[in-house]
Amino acid sequence: MEAGVIALIVLAVFLFIVAASGVRIVPQARAGIVERLGRYSRTLEPGLALIVPFMDRVKPLLDLREQVVSFPPQPVITEDNLVVGIDTVIYFTVTDPKAATYEVANPLQAIEQLTVTTLRNVIGGLTLEETLTSRDNVNSQLRVVLDEATGKWGIRVNRVELKSVEPPRTVQEAMEKQMRAERDRRATILTAEGVKQSQILTAEGEKQSAVLKAEGARTAAILRAEGEAKAIETVFGAIHDGVPDERLLSYQYLQMLPQLAQGPASKIFVIPSEFTQALGNLTERFADAPPPRRPASRAEVREASEAAAADAQAAAAAARAAEQEATSAQTPGQPREEPPTPSP
Repeated sequence: MEAGVIALIVLAVFLFIVAASGVRIVPQARAGIVERLGRYSRTLEPGLALIVPFMDRVKPLLDLREQVVSFPPQPVITEDNLVVGIDTVIYFTVTDPKAATYEVANPLQAIEQLTVTTLRNVIGGLTLEETLTSRDNVNSQLRVVLDEATGKWGIRVNRVELKSVEPPRTVQEAMEKQMRAERDRRATILTAEGVKQSQILTAEGEKQSAVLKAEGARTAAILRAEGEAKAIETVFGAIHDGVPDERLLSYQYLQMLPQLAQGPASKIFVIPSEFTQALGNLTERFADAPPPRRPASRAEVREASEAAAADAQAAAAAARAAEQEATSAQTPGQPREEPPTPSP
């Protein structure tokens, strides 16, 4: 009796284990390949799945999510015979679990080798500068080639990126020197442009200042000349309106004689002929002049005085001119000649 109970318990446990082995739970975004007696049977979808124990075998689950794989740097020769190290990153997705399981033995290794060969073909037709500046073009060409090759493997390549492009150290140093020289050239050009603009603006300012000063001087000279002309015209009109006689003019002429000798270089006093004539006229007028009928007005006297002063200034200028001519006519080694005394 006890042996029969133990047998039933063992049988129940065995049946439970067999039943449990026939139940599989597939997580979301996973897929399982079921082989029955060594041949492909079906693909398990996410959820609860039943298999036949001892006949069906479930291979390792495949991840249906997008996966990212980074490959180590690969040496690639460019068109200008430079060896560069390029790191690549691939984004792919398993679209057909059956093909990914049976069409290729090692999908990641196959993608890596295909990427390397394709990359060498693409980069081999580009120079280093084009490789550095045309990454989008290289990425597009790699993705097209890889997607076409991996389509039969049940894998879709979504994106291919060049993570880094490392040229040789000597080339990097040369590029840095070139970049530094280019920046120095731009800085020199900008500095020269600034100096040029500064000098142009300074010259423009000086030009405008000189023009304004010249215009101001011209205006001042015009106004001064107009004022002097107006003053001469006023004096001339006043003299003619006052009708001064010769005695008043002679008297004013005599008053201007002391100013003839006030020059710092006047060492020879030349008596002009106008002086004797004016003195004679004055003497004759005072001797023969009849008594005035009426005294002259103050305005007439002032006008006559101004006229006489003008005549005296003209005579003083003539005297200074005669003195300069006499001084320049003498030489250092000859005795100084006295000017002749004018006759009355």
